[in-house]
Amino acid sequence: MLKTDNTSRNLCIAFVLLLLVGLILPNWLAFLTTIALAKAMVVVGLVMLMRAGLVSFGQGLYYCLGGYTVGIAGQHLGITDAVGILFVSAFIAGCLAALLGLLLCRYREIFFAMLTLAFSMILYGVLVKTSELGSTDGFNVAKVTLLGWQPSPGQLSLVVYSLACLVAFLTAFFMHRYYQSGMGFAGEAVRENEIRVEYLGVSPQRVVFIKYVLAAMLAAVGGSITAMIAGHVDPEMAYWTTSGEFVFVALLGGTGHVVAAFIGAFLFEVIRTIAFDLAPYTWQMILGTTLLLVIFFLPKGLWSLLKAKKVGGNNV
Repeated sequence: MLKTDNTSRNLCIAFVLLLLVGLILPNWLAFLTTIALAKAMVVVGLVMLMRAGLVSFGQGLYYCLGGYTVGIAGQHLGITDAVGILFVSAFIAGCLAALLGLLLCRYREIFFAMLTLAFSMILYGVLVKTSELGSTDGFNVAKVTLLGWQPSPGQLSLVVYSLACLVAFLTAFFMHRYYQSGMGFAGEAVRENEIRVEYLGVSPQRVVFIKYVLAAMLAAVGGSITAMIAGHVDPEMAYWTTSGEFVFVALLGGTGHVVAAFIGAFLFEVIRTIAFDLAPYTWQMILGTTLLLVIFFLPKGLWSLLKAKKVGGNNV
């Protein structure tokens, strides 16, 4: 008997529940959840690369690019429509990724990781030296509108939260379908044996190229939503520590399912918030300890716990 995949249905239920819960969430928790959803979209793209055997330490490049697109569009171009900006940021990131991907798709393992990190740090260096964009301090982002409607300051947080829920749902739904497609399985094949993939008539470089571009577009959308809810952008969005956070979340959640990235991102934000409250000067040590415990006891991430529980329930 074939196993039924209820992921699409569960994603729809989760989307509706998130929208309803957003009406009663306190502002601080709605903000935290929005940030978690935005970062999860970056991690989803990173996980897609990891399933192909690649680790990017440069997703901060596109995360920052998406954030600065929001800031520049509002402050310098007078464009504040949230939906339009998301499409523009994804398009710009896709174009840049297509250019860089021509080089990166030829490399694997540590070479791929270091090259992605290098490109991200180049953007960081450029932004730090650009006084017109606030240099190291960055600049504030203009309040966004939604299809011509200007939300009040009290409504803005809920609007961005709802938009983040919608984009996260569409991202999870699309990526779940993508993982079940031929191109999705091709990534795992590239990780296992590129030569056999070539024998099947599929170009490993083309597979990596497509995944890199998709991951970049997702990162830019995540960065845009972060800028909208935070109201500020700065070069730290492109710094290596930001890219490291995304890798941290990917390891925390695991790569076994598209939902794992969202679980990992939310728990990461909760852990960091609590750690900063308890130890504002040594909170990084708490995060590092958490990662070590996950690596030692849950090498496949938190999703392995849910998967094991589900398998155990089916065996009863």
